[in-house]
Amino acid sequence: MSPKKSAATAKTSFSRRDENAYLALKKGEERKLEAYCREYMDFLSAAKTEREAHDLAVAAARAKGFRNLDECLAAGKPLEPGTKVYRSCRGKTLFLAVVGKKPLAEGLHIVGGHTDSPRLDAKPNPLYEDGEVALLDTHYYGGIKKYQWVALPLALHGVVVKTTGETVTVNIGEDLADPVFVITDLLPHLGKDQAEKKLAEAIPGEGLNVLFGSRPSPDTEEKDKVKHRLLGLLHERYGIVEEDFVSAELEIVPAGPARELGLDRSMILGYGHDDRICAYAGLRGLLDLTETPEYTAVVLLCDKEEIGSVGATGMDSVFFENSVAELLALGGEARQELVLRRCLERSRMLSADVNVLHDPNFPDVSSPNNAARINHGVAIAKYTGARGKGGSSDASAEFMAEIRRVFDAAGVAWQMAELGKVDQGGGGTIAMFLARYGMDVVDCGVGLFSMHAPWEVAGKLDTYMTYKAYHAFFADAR
Repeated sequence: MSPKKSAATAKTSFSRRDENAYLALKKGEERKLEAYCREYMDFLSAAKTEREAHDLAVAAARAKGFRNLDECLAAGKPLEPGTKVYRSCRGKTLFLAVVGKKPLAEGLHIVGGHTDSPRLDAKPNPLYEDGEVALLDTHYYGGIKKYQWVALPLALHGVVVKTTGETVTVNIGEDLADPVFVITDLLPHLGKDQAEKKLAEAIPGEGLNVLFGSRPSPDTEEKDKVKHRLLGLLHERYGIVEEDFVSAELEIVPAGPARELGLDRSMILGYGHDDRICAYAGLRGLLDLTETPEYTAVVLLCDKEEIGSVGATGMDSVFFENSVAELLALGGEARQELVLRRCLERSRMLSADVNVLHDPNFPDVSSPNNAARINHGVAIAKYTGARGKGGSSDASAEFMAEIRRVFDAAGVAWQMAELGKVDQGGGGTIAMFLARYGMDVVDCGVGLFSMHAPWEVAGKLDTYMTYKAYHAFFADAR
């Protein structure tokens, strides 16, 4: 007979790995789960780029009473507890805050995710004609398996900025009445040499050329009649000329909306789960606060994570630090630099990024006792990095205990997870860029199948529990 369990041992733990968390859902919670996932799917279907995600987030924030922080600074009105503000960086990265009851110098509660996803970018001079078809030359962005991007419907999203300063928004391929695009692949009958190559070499980067058109213009003596006709169509619809490609940001992404997956509708198939699934959860967790938090709650929606968090809109820039300094200035804090350093060092952060799920099709890459399981809850990664934890931010045991306390008190289903076996590879997040201030940081997000593929898979329960986890973290008073 097994020994009698103590009360502490017998208490239900939401970190159990041996039970799907659907089995522990409270009465009435499934309705909330399904409603949240529907709203997330709408967001994911509309936010195919970091610019689109930014604009949707700003609109949602303004609808909840958030004001532009820079406008508040110009007005000179002091911040009171409960004040809601946002600050944008070049229309791509976003800082949102709800001012808490405690002084800013006591630290912030931060949830930070990224809204850029692996994709194909049009080159500065992208449009050319060859073999009597027009093609769009691309440069892939982030870590992709190039062979996954051929022979599937693609859409074109982005902006073109003219020398007049006018910005033209481009979105082709999402409406059912729109045409779509494709990258052609070699037929198997002639693919002997291709089949003998390694997967990484079968489709070269310079082979990711998007089929853009094939009908020639009858009204020109120019050599490239198909290209000429397409330029005419672009000018007719958008008022742009070929030279405008130089000042454009055009992204090629999978065409079509996010869909429910599985006969039981328990999963979500969509482009850009990494990392819009966590970014949206952080945004909603902040917007759904109904009471003024003890600590100022902050959401960061960052750009450029997939290529190292570089550039003016990446987490390695000083945008976040500057935004906190502006928040302090509006709060009337004296000795700004010292207060800023104290605020950052005393802050706590959930690095909101995805993890990998144990995939029975590829079991050899999973760490048997430390792999996330689908619908077992939000995945907490004490550290990420590669092999010997290179490039990671390793959360302290003390902060891990605090996160356990917060999630358990809120009834959040959670699990511990590593990104695969030790020597198999690894990955990084924005955690280390915030940890350098001395604050406590831990990675925490949704586990995925097929991460970085054109279509990724997430469990609905994990999706909802991640939102619930972030909301609880913002509301925590300790």
